[in-house]
Amino acid sequence: MSLHTSPLEQPGTGDAGGMNVYVVEVAKRLAERGVAVDVFTRASRPDQPPVVELAPGVSVRHIAAGPFGDLDKQALAQHLCPFIFGVLQTEARNAPGYYDLVHGHYWLSGRAGLAAAHRWGVPMVQSMHTMAKVKNAHLASGDSPEPELRVRGEDHLVRSADHLVANTADEARQLTGYYGAEPARISTVPPGVDLDVFAPGSRQEALRRAGLPPDTELLLFVGRLQRLKAPDVLLRAAASLLERDPTLRDRLVVAVVGGVSGSDDTEPQRLAALARSLGILDVVRMEPPRSRAEVAHLYRAATATVVPSYSESFGLVAVESQACGTPVVASRVGGLPTAVRDGMSGVLVDGHDPEDFARALHRLISEPGRRDALGRAAVTHAAQLSWGATVDGLLNVYRGTLTSEPLPVAANQ
Repeated sequence: MSLHTSPLEQPGTGDAGGMNVYVVEVAKRLAERGVAVDVFTRASRPDQPPVVELAPGVSVRHIAAGPFGDLDKQALAQHLCPFIFGVLQTEARNAPGYYDLVHGHYWLSGRAGLAAAHRWGVPMVQSMHTMAKVKNAHLASGDSPEPELRVRGEDHLVRSADHLVANTADEARQLTGYYGAEPARISTVPPGVDLDVFAPGSRQEALRRAGLPPDTELLLFVGRLQRLKAPDVLLRAAASLLERDPTLRDRLVVAVVGGVSGSDDTEPQRLAALARSLGILDVVRMEPPRSRAEVAHLYRAATATVVPSYSESFGLVAVESQACGTPVVASRVGGLPTAVRDGMSGVLVDGHDPEDFARALHRLISEPGRRDALGRAAVTHAAQLSWGATVDGLLNVYRGTLTSEPLPVAANQ
């Protein structure tokens, strides 16, 4: 179940992000292992076909629920009933026992998945990806807290799902600490990275493809433009860098690659206004979301990828960048300490002070040998996080849930 965002959507805009990548990559690899996958998602346009084959063995099923168009995730909760009805109608066209297991992604999908699993008499596995109580504990300035409806929905999911999948040991601890989940019903299965798409390459060639001079110091942000992701921290850090070393201005480029998220479409304007007020508008490039291949070239071109988020369940952008040989400067929050090996494949920063990010970035720029060493180690680190390993872990969870056998939970500790 992926109710609020379709795996067919472009990551980096609207509500499409790392979870979209996760669902696509896992579904394709499950199908390659002989596991047929149906992904149920809400139809957002009237011209969408009822079924789209994403890959052999993987079908995306569009369910009409509420008005077409982009809807705020909070508003989607009002349309759970028609979505569930559409899912049940789809299953009713098949022979009894057509589905063996339901896997919900995000709390809205989980609520729908619970209803379907109960009706079909099959187990329910849930991946939260993000959690309201965690986000509310780490709000960015000016950001709105997640509603009580979501908090209650997640509490119900944690109590009712047959098994919970956490991306990292930190997320497993959050499930137990914030929601009182039973450790025996949690398995930690880290997401992966497509090592065929995200791989090292010539930085000079990548800079040329981006239309940048060979001496460019490119600082890269990739993701949805929302306060939680904190692209403003990168802009403030870049301003501090230029104050620290004015000679960088002729070769510094700050690329912010992503689209608006949810109903708030003012973030690009806010970031542009911030860049203007900081006096760095001339070095900032606001770019729309790119294809995975194009993003891979940008990673290779970058001096560093910056992930200053206030909360991250994992941080796929960080792993993709490292797989391309580019170190990451990231906040020490959520799953990022798992995604980034501090001091080996990148740098983790405590807090969100732009000055701290500026110091870390300045060292990478002024010590190219260190930057290159981190980049080499980053490739090795990312290679351990493959989608094949993710699917291995999920298949173990599915088998154990279907047979009621004990599941390994040591990684949660």
